[in-house]
Amino acid sequence: MTQTAPTITVETALAQIATAHTAGKLTAGAVENLRAWLSEDRYAAYRNDILLHVEDEKWQKLDDVFWTIIPFGTGGRRGRMYDFGSNAINDRTIGESAQGLATYVKQQHQGSASGLSCAIAYDTRHKSRHFAELCAGIMVANGFKVYFLDDYRATPQLSFAVREKHCSCGIMVTASHNPPSDNAVKVYWSTGGQVLPPHDKAIIDRVMSTDAIEVVAFADALADGRVEICTEEIDKAFTDSVTACSFSGPRDAKILFTPLHGVGSAAVLPVLERVGFADVEVFQPHAEPSGDFPNVPGHVSNPENKQVFDAPIEQASKEGFDLVMATDPDCDRLGCAAPLTTEAGSPWATLTGNQIGALLTDYVLSSRKAEGSLCSDDYIVTTLVTTAMAGRIAEHYGCRCENNNLVGFKYIAGVMDREGADKFAFGFEESHGYLIGKYARDKDAAAACMLMSELVAKLKSEGKTIHQQMDSLSQTHGLHAEHLINVMMEGSEGMALMTKLMAKYRQDPPKEIGGMKVAQVRDYTAKTITAADGSTSPLDGPDGDLVILDLDQSGNYFAVRPSGTEPKVKFYVFTYLPPAESQDLPAAKAKLADRLAAMEVDVRAFAKTVS
Repeated sequence: MTQTAPTITVETALAQIATAHTAGKLTAGAVENLRAWLSEDRYAAYRNDILLHVEDEKWQKLDDVFWTIIPFGTGGRRGRMYDFGSNAINDRTIGESAQGLATYVKQQHQGSASGLSCAIAYDTRHKSRHFAELCAGIMVANGFKVYFLDDYRATPQLSFAVREKHCSCGIMVTASHNPPSDNAVKVYWSTGGQVLPPHDKAIIDRVMSTDAIEVVAFADALADGRVEICTEEIDKAFTDSVTACSFSGPRDAKILFTPLHGVGSAAVLPVLERVGFADVEVFQPHAEPSGDFPNVPGHVSNPENKQVFDAPIEQASKEGFDLVMATDPDCDRLGCAAPLTTEAGSPWATLTGNQIGALLTDYVLSSRKAEGSLCSDDYIVTTLVTTAMAGRIAEHYGCRCENNNLVGFKYIAGVMDREGADKFAFGFEESHGYLIGKYARDKDAAAACMLMSELVAKLKSEGKTIHQQMDSLSQTHGLHAEHLINVMMEGSEGMALMTKLMAKYRQDPPKEIGGMKVAQVRDYTAKTITAADGSTSPLDGPDGDLVILDLDQSGNYFAVRPSGTEPKVKFYVFTYLPPAESQDLPAAKAKLADRLAAMEVDVRAFAKTVS
């Protein structure tokens, strides 16, 4: 907080705010939230800084950080950091999140914190350690015992710690793959999974109604044992649990690993070493833990972006590596690249999250079948916007695929608890999140790195690459090609446009996309299916802000949803050719590439019809 004293009073500031609103410089939401932060005692610590911003007429900044109250999405409460503001990540919004969690968990236990505990971890982002200590102090002040991972650690390790220490809840401080400006808290339930309905909405209610935030100094709580450091214990137990999911086989693979300046090395390297991979090198330009994410294109450490692989691939191709793997800052997502063939000098290419998921699904199920541990009641879990190839692979091995789930790995974790984790074989979502085993309830890049390394070594012994294996799967199960389209809609105007766009897809959807007629519209809010002739029928599915348009060529469809963590609308486009039409793969790939391109043109054009 600044030490400079403002020269205007609160009354004067409120008058200037009203004038700015009339002039179109502040939205109505910003005015409402500014009034609260300037007049209510719970925000008194931020008053002078806000007054100084009003004094300097920083209307755009004030609108940005006050136009709404930062929400909980699929990954928790996430956004840009700023010292104050209802729509920013700061001590107040983080504090409200921890206090709201503590209040709700206590209420679930008859108002007592006796015997309650919380695990807390953090990544390499700016202020992550500060926010983690703040959350720990709040949970302790509310009567919780806190188990604290006292170094940069992965999100799946936090999920594991909640289960291992039998905690009532957990908090992970991370903004995953967002830009350096962002941070967040992910809130976990006693299962080790991110909070699901109805608990998520109930916690949000407590967060939004939080007045006083109880907090004690982290150092004091650490000194008297109310905060317990358990990093070494969790590290060992986590590595033991992940490596227990390993499959035997060849280990001759030369691997280049990049943590993209995040926590990945601490989680991934011990796992790979334990299961026998000796030739693993860390890509040095990305090795330093840093919230600025230097040396990464755009400073965005997202393994979904092909550009982050450019430099590692350059080294890998020169030095004869078999595989490049990248994990995001909190090490819950995996991206990878490999040569197209085993021939010297072969070009390299990345794989999509759906392709990695299909490859690992087939590897896990085929390995379990080979060792005789696969049963007909085993199952995999995906989501409504994950490749349909996963279900076809599961069916091939006599397993079922639980795919009627909203976006977010917490829903995959929920299925594990509902259906029984003992029969869970594998789960993944298209955004590069994967899980095997029952030790955690969130996606785990350490386990995914282990499985991918094993698969690459196995294929290498057979004279194949993962790209060639993907081609084999396509000829067996049909060629699947998917594409994600992001349309950014930032700020208050963007939120309004997102709402209009979703309404239009429900009320007046396009009649044709990419030369294919729209056969029906699935609305997961209204829980209805509307056919092209206007007739409706009930939809059996989860409740969520998701619309799926099925096209008249089977297996071709697209889904649209507003992001739960970023200011954008996501379009998931799916195309498919059956096995009989997929044997000539070059021709089939060209056909689906053209189809995807035509669909993208129409999807983007329709998005521009709202204003």
